[in-house]
Amino acid sequence: MSYSVTFWGTRGTIPVPGDGTIRYGGNTSCVAVRDGEGRCLVLDAGTGIRALGQALRSEAFGGRIDLLLSHAHWDHIQGLPFFPPMFADGQDICIHGPAPVGAGLASVLERQLEPAVYPVPRAARAARLSVREISGDSTVEVSGFRVECCPLSHPGGALGYRITPSRGGPALAYLTDNELGAGGASRVPATWRADLTRFVGGAALLIHDGMYTPVLAEERSGWGHSSALDAVSLAREAGVDHLALFHHDPDHDDAQVDGLLAMARAAAPAGLAVSAAREGWTVTL
Repeated sequence: MSYSVTFWGTRGTIPVPGDGTIRYGGNTSCVAVRDGEGRCLVLDAGTGIRALGQALRSEAFGGRIDLLLSHAHWDHIQGLPFFPPMFADGQDICIHGPAPVGAGLASVLERQLEPAVYPVPRAARAARLSVREISGDSTVEVSGFRVECCPLSHPGGALGYRITPSRGGPALAYLTDNELGAGGASRVPATWRADLTRFVGGAALLIHDGMYTPVLAEERSGWGHSSALDAVSLAREAGVDHLALFHHDPDHDDAQVDGLLAMARAAAPAGLAVSAAREGWTVTL
């Protein structure tokens, strides 16, 4: 079974609109997975989710929306209050994600809608919203897809997802905010890298954090992100077909992302396609 993967936001940390980010985009993390039967699975709710919601509204989409959050850091949830389907009568939205440290996921999401920081009254949100906490060993069936989870190396924790159609088909692996370098080793078990490689193994498309240059990855060791070369190493070990570098540094303009992409492609083995994720790009698997 084939399906599409569309990038609506590709940045990390903070949105950076402007002339320097036109080609790869300035919105924070959001990816939509759609199948031929009209189902919609969304990965993360950064600022890119607003334009996704507008597109769904323009096509009069009324089916259930499943939203998988990698974690609840600001750049992965900040678009949710501005997601148009939240205001649609009869719209079902189910949010799945890990529990933040010291709090429940539902309570964290609700806080960004408090009157002190958000002016729209709760009564205006007409959608039927549910929140489900999941963990690193969870497997869930959502929107016609089977989703397997794995823990990532990131401060406060995060989840990576392996997504396959329920009726069979190529696998998508989504691993953002993940530190493959030595600086993240203390957060994960000794077997984590081998387990992660098996988890990603054979995926048709791996979307992976490629935020840093190797120099920046060393300077920011422990911050929870990977270099483009780290991502290539994992893709090579796991035997994936296509690597999409993701969660671009807000301080990197299009030319700097071009440079990271060229570096990654030079290091990639034959048979591994490498791209840099850009807003509006659709991959069919």
